[in-house]
Amino acid sequence: MDGTDDRYTKDGTTDIHGKPAVRKDTGNWRACPYILANECCERLAYYGMSTNLVNYMKDRLHQGNTTASNNVTNWSGTCYIMTLLGAFVADSYLGRYWTIASFMTVYIIGLTLLTMTASVKGLEPTCRDGVCDPTKAQTAMVFVALYLIALGTGGIKPCVSSFGADQFDESDESEKKRKSSFFNWFYLSINIGALVASSVLVWIQTNVGWGWGFGIPAVTMAIAVVSFFLGTPLYRHQKPGGSPITRVAQVIIASLRKTRAKVPDDKSLLYEVPENESVVHGSRKLEHTDELKFLDRAAVVTQEDKNSMNSWKLCTVTQVEELKSIVRLLPILGSGVVFATTYSQMGTMFVLQGNTLDPRMGPQFEIPAASLSIFDTISVIVWVPVYDRMIVPVARRFTGRERGFTQLTRMGIGLGISILAMLAAGVMEVVRLHIVASHNLYDSSEDYVPISIFWQIPQYFLVGAAEIFTFIGQLEFFYDQAPDAMRSLCSALSLTTVALGNYVSSLLVTIVTRITTRNGRLGWIPDNLNRGHIDYFFWLLAILSMVNLMMYLLIANWYTYKKTTYDDDDDNELQ
Repeated sequence: MDGTDDRYTKDGTTDIHGKPAVRKDTGNWRACPYILANECCERLAYYGMSTNLVNYMKDRLHQGNTTASNNVTNWSGTCYIMTLLGAFVADSYLGRYWTIASFMTVYIIGLTLLTMTASVKGLEPTCRDGVCDPTKAQTAMVFVALYLIALGTGGIKPCVSSFGADQFDESDESEKKRKSSFFNWFYLSINIGALVASSVLVWIQTNVGWGWGFGIPAVTMAIAVVSFFLGTPLYRHQKPGGSPITRVAQVIIASLRKTRAKVPDDKSLLYEVPENESVVHGSRKLEHTDELKFLDRAAVVTQEDKNSMNSWKLCTVTQVEELKSIVRLLPILGSGVVFATTYSQMGTMFVLQGNTLDPRMGPQFEIPAASLSIFDTISVIVWVPVYDRMIVPVARRFTGRERGFTQLTRMGIGLGISILAMLAAGVMEVVRLHIVASHNLYDSSEDYVPISIFWQIPQYFLVGAAEIFTFIGQLEFFYDQAPDAMRSLCSALSLTTVALGNYVSSLLVTIVTRITTRNGRLGWIPDNLNRGHIDYFFWLLAILSMVNLMMYLLIANWYTYKKTTYDDDDDNELQ
């Protein structure tokens, strides 16, 4: 029984036993609920301990605003930079299924250790009169736990979305269209988990205790593991194609060795295997493109190559196009970094700003500042079905494209909305400082400025709207434009924008603090924000976002979509 039988998928996927996947029994939406439930629980666990982490750093580890903010963004950046490791392991050796299974174990160990640092005597800091004094060993244990979590989530994150998309056979037009909707609902599942985390768990951490606040995410992660394994009989699997780093290195070295080789005008003379499948296991052939022509030398067949085939001297067109695909994605990746920098403010500057505002909801209840991110989540939950069911059909009528907008257009819209989010945050801070000045609250013993914390809602809601366009478009774009055997790696590349965004945020905070605190000045971001100017920081981010959008428009206009040898001429209309 070969893979060309209509009973089987035609994209090279297999079942858990390595046999060709039976179309009617595996994959499609029947397999997705288990993947979506896993992602929902994993994100609940992640956001359950990360959303309020800046306050944990301040209150339990006794750190200042700048230090706590940078520690959170550095850790969050590491969570996403570790996706490159998980992607490499998945694409090269284990495949996505076993990579997810392996790194979930590390994840649970990290969450368990973090819970112990907040609940076990000797591991948790000693606090008197609301002031905690952790030892170096206790602080170190917290960071060991956090970076184990970073390793665990890094291994999982690039594989889950790609594994879900693998459940849809691209050779089947109906399944291919459903895949686009999968990314929308995948992102919705993320935000359902975040909704519970930013509301229930943040309240528990603030009012019950950090032990319970970190213990519940650990239990939730165990539920995520169970959900994932329950779907095992239904999953379709893409075989790992070998080390993508090796293949990239081979193209680079082969092209450098042939600096004097002349690329033929007839590109059909470039080297490619005659079989239907490429030399890369489980990967379709890629058609030649005219960009980055100097790399084509790696596929030029010389007399020496005819006498002795060496993969470090001669590469196929598909291998060359794999590298070209990655290079074309890098400018798009770069444009996402500034967006991720603005997005990261929800866990740092937005929370610090909210800490100074009136959190009361009636006489008995106060909403923690970190819980305001619930409105970002609500925004996403509202926008996903609106986009999928309303915006796309309307856009389809005007553009004639199956997906309504191109993925590049979708991302660009999100970048524009992110500018509005930073402007809203800046205006909110101007209003707050005006009230501080009018009531002379610069050094007041009052805990809060007399303005409701709910005035922060617009900035959170705008960030959520921007996410729907940029982050989901980015997930889908990097999966679609990735060579078949590099999809985990390219998903990881899309996630590194979040990592780099967090690092850029830390760098900006550090630079701004050093410059603005010269000559004894308090600076833009002092511990007493009533004497600071984080509105200037928001204006800075808005300006950077505007410049980034203009650069992105140039990059998007230059970009050429990939094309496999199996694509129809009109396939790019679906991109």
